[in-house]
Amino acid sequence: MKNPSPPTQHPAFENEQERARWWLDNVYQGDDAVQLTPRAVITGMIIGGVMSISNLYVGLKTGWGLGVTITASIIAFAVFKFLEAVVPAYRNRPFSILENYTMSSAASAAGYMSSAGLVSALPALLMTTGRLLEWWEIMLWLGAISMLGVFMAIPLKRQLINIDQLPFPSGIATAETLKSMHTAGDEAVIKARSLFFSGLLGAAVAIWRDLFAQIKPLAAYAFPAEFPFFPTQTGRDLLSKYTIGIEGSLIMVAAGAIMGLRVATSMLIGSVICFGIIGPILVEQGIAQPGYRGIVSWVLWPSTAMLVASGLLSFSLKWRTVLRAFGGLSAIVGGGSHNDTEPHDPLAHIEVPGSWFISGTLLSGLACVVLGHFLFGISWWMGIVGVLLTFLLSIVAARATGETDITPIGAMGKITQLVYGVLAPTNITTNLMTASITSGAASHAADLLTDLKSGYLLGGNPRKQTISQFFGVIAGTLISVPAYLFVVQRNPENLGSEALPAPAAKVWASVAQLLAKGVDALPAGAQEAIVVGAFLGIVLTLLEEFAPPKWRVWIPSTTGLGIAGVIPAFNSIAMFMGALCAWTIARASPKAGDTYTVPVSSGLIAGESLMGVGIILTIEILKLCGLWTG
Repeated sequence: MKNPSPPTQHPAFENEQERARWWLDNVYQGDDAVQLTPRAVITGMIIGGVMSISNLYVGLKTGWGLGVTITASIIAFAVFKFLEAVVPAYRNRPFSILENYTMSSAASAAGYMSSAGLVSALPALLMTTGRLLEWWEIMLWLGAISMLGVFMAIPLKRQLINIDQLPFPSGIATAETLKSMHTAGDEAVIKARSLFFSGLLGAAVAIWRDLFAQIKPLAAYAFPAEFPFFPTQTGRDLLSKYTIGIEGSLIMVAAGAIMGLRVATSMLIGSVICFGIIGPILVEQGIAQPGYRGIVSWVLWPSTAMLVASGLLSFSLKWRTVLRAFGGLSAIVGGGSHNDTEPHDPLAHIEVPGSWFISGTLLSGLACVVLGHFLFGISWWMGIVGVLLTFLLSIVAARATGETDITPIGAMGKITQLVYGVLAPTNITTNLMTASITSGAASHAADLLTDLKSGYLLGGNPRKQTISQFFGVIAGTLISVPAYLFVVQRNPENLGSEALPAPAAKVWASVAQLLAKGVDALPAGAQEAIVVGAFLGIVLTLLEEFAPPKWRVWIPSTTGLGIAGVIPAFNSIAMFMGALCAWTIARASPKAGDTYTVPVSSGLIAGESLMGVGIILTIEILKLCGLWTG
């Protein structure tokens, strides 16, 4: 098995073909490597299906989802290690690292099915119109949206991963986790120990915060989910009114350590501007209510405009490589073979062919248009516009994920809601369900690209991994939809209550109701802020593209600035703290930075997310059995 070099050790390349050949010779594990096996796919479908239930529950409670990929990889590794110890057949054929990462792709696709609309658009539709959907309607809708997202990721893979080398922090963390678990040797032992002990620390934080809070005698001693910088009234006000404080989690700190100092610093600057300067002005003038949801209802507009303008401009400036990424698109349409149209492409036999993108996008996009018309009364032309808009915004979401590890699916949905606030100003159903196409597809596109980043680092076959993603979508649909019907539609009166707050759905519903009154009903100054945000996104992107290389390090990341406006300030602060720690360690000891930063960060993410899922599932099972009293 080849030992891939870390991304920072890659040599300089003259062109894309030279980089591709180097990757094939030094990283790719070969066409015959064991990867897409029935046990890998089935295991991923089962684990991801179970985690889709937990993510549905957490999303309806908090509006956020728990990490899936690393958690699933660790679970699968532990399961097969146990089987190898007790079943001789498994001992003779151990679960390989490429099988595990292929499994994780299916698991993540299934686990993130809630982001396709189960915690946002669908409950928002119920809250605004009272409509209860049938199980088959939800399954068909989510399946079409999710498949559309997978197909839309195909032409983006080469640009964002092979050429731009975007970090995709969770992808790096997954690859590092897998290598630490599956690789022997002194360096692997050091990294594995770092991963293990940091995982214990992350798990301990989850127990202290989440489990203690559920047990009445211990609730007073639970670690807070967030807390102020200083224990005074001013500090408490900054946290409660403007989300400026410290997050009681290590996941965002670890993600910041992986993403790098430039983007994390940009996020810190953006959070200070949005929540430390603009937020108090909005509250003082009565434009927004204090608190995250009040302030973000205004600042998300310029932030999203900045993300969209920057993402689309950055992508269009690389039009030559975009054309290459489609892999001889015109020849494929005309019936030519992939190898004939790209004779000098060394990756043609393993990359997903452009024909998959064309046929898959046409079929899944057509399914979205047809289902939208017959299920929700969306006119044909509006459905087509929604699919085209989804492709453009998926580009933005994928790039944001690659740079920051955050997929702004909520922000992308808001853009679509804004567009249909103009096209169909009084139709709440059209507003919500077209936006669900955008957010759901963008989520699955970004998820697949994150998984493909892991495969790129591990030397896996991207075509085989994409097939695994399709199976994950099927599993997630079959398992998460019944769970949604049981949790939400079985007791619809709980939706939006203290028992089931559904914060994401509330935001979607409020935006749809607001835009039903017209674009002029946006908060005061929001329209002007959108123009300013788009202008800044364009200017900063042009500076980053054309400024001298020595200046670029000082140019703020447009993605970082924009993301900071759609998440709480304590998230951005936590990421900056992690990035600053990693930068400081790397400056003091580059070897220590290379050895420990990614494994420790990966362990923190894995430990806390794994324990968080375990606590939720255990408590819910005990409640169902009548054994939990808190």
